[in-house]
Amino acid sequence: MNALAKLTQLSPLSPKALSRALRTGTGDALDKRRGVLALSLTAAGSMGLISLYQMGVIKHLPEPPLPFLDADKVDASEEAYAYFSAPDGVLGFASYAATAVLAAIGGPDRARTMPWLPLLAAVKTGADAAQAARLTRDQWTEHRAFCSWCLLAAAATFATVPLVLPEARDALRRLRDG
Repeated sequence: MNALAKLTQLSPLSPKALSRALRTGTGDALDKRRGVLALSLTAAGSMGLISLYQMGVIKHLPEPPLPFLDADKVDASEEAYAYFSAPDGVLGFASYAATAVLAAIGGPDRARTMPWLPLLAAVKTGADAAQAARLTRDQWTEHRAFCSWCLLAAAATFATVPLVLPEARDALRRLRDG
C-alpha cells in the first residue's frame, strides 16, 4: 500500500479485508448500510437527471401524465437556483453522494471500531430528511405542482432514516459504555 493510501485508511481493516467484508459480509448493520447506499444512489440519480435539465443538457424532464406534476416548472424556478449560484439538482447530487460515502466507509463492525461514522450518518440523513420535507412542502406552496423526480429523491431520503438509526444507537451505546 502506498503512502497516500496509508494516510487515508480510516478502517482498522486492511484494504483486502475491507474489500472482502463489504462485498461478502453479512449482518443486519451491513445490510442496512447497503440499503442506505442504494437509496442514496437512487436519489442521486434523480438529482442527476434534474441537473441535466437545469444546466440545459436536456430541454424537458419527463413526467407521468398525472395532475399536479410539473418538473419543468419546479426545477426551473428561481428557488432552484438560489443557493451558491448553482442549480439545486447539482447540490442535491453532491449531498446524496456524500451520504453514499458515509454508508460505504468502514468495515461491518464500524459501530464499535469507528463509532463517529454511524453517528455522523444519522445526523446527515436526519438533516437530509428535514430538507427533503421542506422542499416537498415548498413545491406545493410555491408552485402548486410537484416534481416526480424530486418526490422519488425525497422518498428515498425518508427511507434512509430508519436504516441508519440502529447502527447509530449501537455506536452511541458503545461510546457511553466505554
